[in-house]
Amino acid sequence: MISESNSFSKRAGALLLIGTVLGGSAAPLLAQAAPAPTPPPSPAPAPTSPVTAEPTARTARSIAVRGNQRLEPETIRAYANLSPGQTYTAQTLDQALKDLYATQLFADVTITGAETGDLVISVRENPVINRIVLEGNKRLKEDKIRPEIKLAPRQIFTRSAARADVDRILELYRRQGRFAARVEPKIVQLDQNRVDVVFEIYEGDLAKVRRINIIGNEAFKDDRLRKEMFTREAGGLLGFMKSNDTYDPDRLAADQQKLRAFYLTEGYADFRVAQALAELTPDRRDFVITYVVEEGPRYKFGTIEADSALRDLPEARVTQLVDLKPGDWFNAKAVEDAVTKVNEEAGNLGYAFADINPAYDRDPEKRLMNVTIRVGETPRVYVERIDVSGNTVTHDKVIRREFRVNEGDAFNALKLKRSQDRIQSLGYFQDNLEIKQNEGSAPDRVVLGVNVEEKSTGQISLSGGYSSLEKFVLQLAVSQNNFRGMGQSLDASINYSRYSKSIQLGFVEPYFLDKPILLGGQIFRRDYNSFNFVGGQRNTTYSQTSTGGALRTGFPLTEFLTFGGRYSLVRDNITLDKDTFYSDPDGPTGPRGLECDPFKAGTYLCNEVGKTTTSLIGYSLAYDTTNGIRPTHGERAILSQDFAGLGGNNRYFRTIVNATKWRSFFGNWVVSLHGEGGYIRSGNDAPSEFEDPVRLTDRFFGPQLRGFDIRGIGPRVQRVPYNEDGTLATDQARIVDALGGRAYYMGRLELEFPVSASIRNLGIRPSAFVDVGSLFKLTTPQLQDIPGVCSPPAGSTASQITLEPGQTKEDCPATFNFTSGFKEFYLGDSASPRMSIGIGFNWVSPFGPIRLDLAKALLKQDGDDTKLFSFNVGTAF
Repeated sequence: MISESNSFSKRAGALLLIGTVLGGSAAPLLAQAAPAPTPPPSPAPAPTSPVTAEPTARTARSIAVRGNQRLEPETIRAYANLSPGQTYTAQTLDQALKDLYATQLFADVTITGAETGDLVISVRENPVINRIVLEGNKRLKEDKIRPEIKLAPRQIFTRSAARADVDRILELYRRQGRFAARVEPKIVQLDQNRVDVVFEIYEGDLAKVRRINIIGNEAFKDDRLRKEMFTREAGGLLGFMKSNDTYDPDRLAADQQKLRAFYLTEGYADFRVAQALAELTPDRRDFVITYVVEEGPRYKFGTIEADSALRDLPEARVTQLVDLKPGDWFNAKAVEDAVTKVNEEAGNLGYAFADINPAYDRDPEKRLMNVTIRVGETPRVYVERIDVSGNTVTHDKVIRREFRVNEGDAFNALKLKRSQDRIQSLGYFQDNLEIKQNEGSAPDRVVLGVNVEEKSTGQISLSGGYSSLEKFVLQLAVSQNNFRGMGQSLDASINYSRYSKSIQLGFVEPYFLDKPILLGGQIFRRDYNSFNFVGGQRNTTYSQTSTGGALRTGFPLTEFLTFGGRYSLVRDNITLDKDTFYSDPDGPTGPRGLECDPFKAGTYLCNEVGKTTTSLIGYSLAYDTTNGIRPTHGERAILSQDFAGLGGNNRYFRTIVNATKWRSFFGNWVVSLHGEGGYIRSGNDAPSEFEDPVRLTDRFFGPQLRGFDIRGIGPRVQRVPYNEDGTLATDQARIVDALGGRAYYMGRLELEFPVSASIRNLGIRPSAFVDVGSLFKLTTPQLQDIPGVCSPPAGSTASQITLEPGQTKEDCPATFNFTSGFKEFYLGDSASPRMSIGIGFNWVSPFGPIRLDLAKALLKQDGDDTKLFSFNVGTAF
């Protein structure tokens, strides 16, 4: 029998034990109104029966329960499997203790009175959890940790559950690479046997990869092999920018596969990673990773053969598709690519589930790898059904009409890929959309399924601002590219500022009457004020108002060739401010009145003043094999021609050609080559030898070369003012206006860089580019050389005098006022190329597409206006 002193010793030992495990919970962690009570002792790990072992059993005359607060005595007796009148032994009471502790409801249990038969079960109940508190967690938010914690308010607190929760929290931090993290559980005693459980978290730093050791490699140096791995060693000049220098067990396994894949492309068919060890440094801050590799011998390709069981795919055709040559170093990636080519060919012939596998036959003595491409017998497959799912807004028919194969057709992999590209090009669904192939009800049947994830196709933007140049700026635009879920496009916009105002409304139905016929229209009104800078001030020159509408239609000629037609009617009006650019050449008493003054506006602008009507009909031929809105491969070419002259007073013939080719390589690198050019030939005769037959409103003002400002290249007039002594003030030269041109060309080479999946999902695409182009071919305007103007004094009836070249202020009458003049120069009308180079990125932001570019002009002509940084919203190159 255990004495009272033994019971006291047992409680004291339990108290010390829980104090050690829970990290010193005797002191409260949170501010308390009163001192915290002494923490309860934890149960002894191996309770001992307080009964002296006796050879005979006794009968329990009574069973009392003491110390219980929440549980009923009958419940406790039931857990102990004891009842009055029951016989018991020392072993019976020992089992009762074990059963009570097993409930995890009690911190301490003793049974006394075994020698008299009047048993007393004394318990101290485990506390009830009031709340769970997390402290010190910054890298992992509570919403990530709390789902892993099994303890919860109003549950019974146990030491084992707290320890399990600590392990779960530590595992979360290990997954993040924080192996130095520590978690200390503490309890804060409250009244009514309640506790707050506090997990004090010391997160520690990310465990970096301090060193990557490779043992056993002879063919390649360590640095070369490290470049093939996902994981990088920590440190270096740009170490703070790395995200792949932390330890990750999953990445460790992936690196082993990367090493094997690299060696297999270099001919080492027997390569293997014998051992991979990740050792934590003694300070638990970093890891040292060691790979033990066995390279084996290097193989060359031996015989390359084909074995085909398909009549439509003979062995000669398979051998032709396989680009493998005997004597070359063995390359597993090349074999994989060859199998893919054969698989694509089989798919184009209608074999959706072709059985194509390479068979390898090693010759270790000659170190040759013989390869046989085997094509098994497979039935030709037909499309049983097309399943469309995931679309909640877009109608099924909008997706189905883009399929190039129909239910009941023979399967064709080429048409299936084209279907996938056409659906992707709609722009309604997630990137990397894929059409799945599933077995149908019979071996020769296939079910095609596309599970789309719709994205926002509508945009509404309202923006306003103020600047010293534009004053108040207001923009409101609404567009929906999938109107009513039927693939229709609807857009409306209003723009207002001091120098530009416009309103337009457009609608396009791509499948009119459910036929592949596009029908659309647009009405608009645009007011534009051209300007120049004089002395740092922005000054309006001419105003252009355009009012009109357009209709367009289109239909496919072939799978990749589309025809489009259009008609537009536009009324243009070019005006000049009379107070600024007009004068009365005959004086206030003259008969003619106010006229456009070439001295103020320039002859070239005075000639453009007036109203014109343009009635235009045109067509376009478009060839497009691209694979989406942001292509990675394919070509796009467009020929557009317009004829103005079906009514109206403008007559010209305009041709524009542009073409772009995209190609991806090395995974996610994308290179694009773009070229375009245009020419306008007038059907009107020039009014004079100094006036161009094509009006200002109809000329080209592009191309937009990055590195140059808007309308920054091409023909323009420069004014150089005269000093009073008749010399030119060349330091005050300024460009008056860009005049546009009748011909232009442009070329662009752009390389898009690969980015991580997270950045790619944000729609960010960085790139480097080279732009080259020119705008030219315009009749040289009538240029002025006016040293100055002599104005009569107020009240005089005399006319003003315009000085001739060579005259100075001294040639003015004594009573007249002198105004310095200027000399005009014609610049920029050259086909010589302008060129720029730079970097930039596109971002498909929630506010619309944004383009940022930093470009340096390398080649330019006199008069060109360069620009280092450009920012475009709503425009994608």
